[in-house]
Amino acid sequence: MEIILTGKTALVTGGNIGIGRAISLALARCGADVAITYFDHDQAAAETIRAMGCNCPYLHLDATNSAEVNQVFAQAAKKLGGHIDILVNNAGHLVGRVPIAEMSDEFWRKVIDVNMTTAFYCSRAVIPFMQRGWGRVVNMSSLAGRNGGGNGATAYAAAKAGIMGFTRGLAKELAPRGITVNALAPGFIQGTPFHNTFTPADAQQRIVAGIPVGRGGTPEDVAGAVLYFVSELSAFVTGEIVEINGGTWFA
Repeated sequence: MEIILTGKTALVTGGNIGIGRAISLALARCGADVAITYFDHDQAAAETIRAMGCNCPYLHLDATNSAEVNQVFAQAAKKLGGHIDILVNNAGHLVGRVPIAEMSDEFWRKVIDVNMTTAFYCSRAVIPFMQRGWGRVVNMSSLAGRNGGGNGATAYAAAKAGIMGFTRGLAKELAPRGITVNALAPGFIQGTPFHNTFTPADAQQRIVAGIPVGRGGTPEDVAGAVLYFVSELSAFVTGEIVEINGGTWFA
């Protein structure tokens, strides 16, 4: 079944690089107009989407700033015709690898804010623009939320586990409005700034060697799951967390 999103609008936080970029492009290929928020990267993804003939507002956003989120989402909705049908809460970052015994209060709060509070701010901000009896929210969790993550990633794992609970609670709240809320829990996804920054090449090789399907994931693997969740194929699915890890972990 072909997924057609013509007439739908989407907003992808951090939608210009890595997994977010693959998601943004996949939504546009299915016909959606896609607003991309970014923090500090270039706008190549937006230019590619516009070349497809889709509307693609490109908006700077610090998603840890509540007031800025509200302002930018209002701007995005205006540029998208007054409504946002799909929200992908993709913004997030490991920030750094720090053991709990050495972790400052400030570092803990930063990791939680970047990876979990952002989803709260953005989900709250989008609700007024999902008033057409149909909506999709997809949150980005992680395998770390299941298994505790790698060395020095306990704060990150806690935030990503929190996303799972947030997803299920929000799914119950929004179901009567025709809005589904689901989450993805990617495992090792290659070709992303996350692992290029924080996982040495030899460690990446060891991780891939332990993946049952015999390869690392790609951003497109994650984007494919997003397309399922934002289409009519998943209309009766909400509050779910999908594992995307090549058989490394079974929930």
